[in-house]
Amino acid sequence: MSLLQFGAFAFVSLFAVIEPLGTLPIYISMTANLTPRESRRVALRATITALIVLIVFALTGRSVFDFFGISVNSLRIVGGIVFFIMGYEMLQARLSRSKLDEETMAEYIEDVAITPLGIPLIAGPGAITTVILLMNDARALEKQILVFLAIGVVLALTFVFLFSAKRVMARLGNSGNKVLLRLMGLIVMAMAVEFFFAGLRALVPGLTH
Repeated sequence: MSLLQFGAFAFVSLFAVIEPLGTLPIYISMTANLTPRESRRVALRATITALIVLIVFALTGRSVFDFFGISVNSLRIVGGIVFFIMGYEMLQARLSRSKLDEETMAEYIEDVAITPLGIPLIAGPGAITTVILLMNDARALEKQILVFLAIGVVLALTFVFLFSAKRVMARLGNSGNKVLLRLMGLIVMAMAVEFFFAGLRALVPGLTH
């Protein structure tokens, strides 16, 4: 495989598993009551968090998971549970928060940016596994550099999608946002079920029969 082909393959693979558009429902739910500036901070922190995580796994492979005795499928199950709870809250339109002081708001922004947005939504099991596999295939230094470039480009696109989502919300107004929130809640709950059972089937193969 030529460098150009490998670079294109790495980009398409990561774009498919990270699925920037698929991150929008949860991002919208978590930033529904934040200002545009605060939402940008969340998007930036989440993207940087995902970047750090994917680079770490690109450099270390599965050794981090092996060290803690954690499997990728366990992460899928936990992510599924977290997303299902969030989706239910969105469906009930119960994500509005009271006014928070600056310190509490800063903590909220940092918390949601790291998890669930940065991990496991953007840098989820699929993205981590894909990065590990790509680095295993990239024997030459040039190909390894292409993997890191692919990570950077896909995450930059993800940030652009997240950044643009707030403008869409502003145009919808309060009623439109409530409808969108409930719709996104259904999507998030469906994603959660897929996450959960994908991990469970891998850990308990008998469930597939």
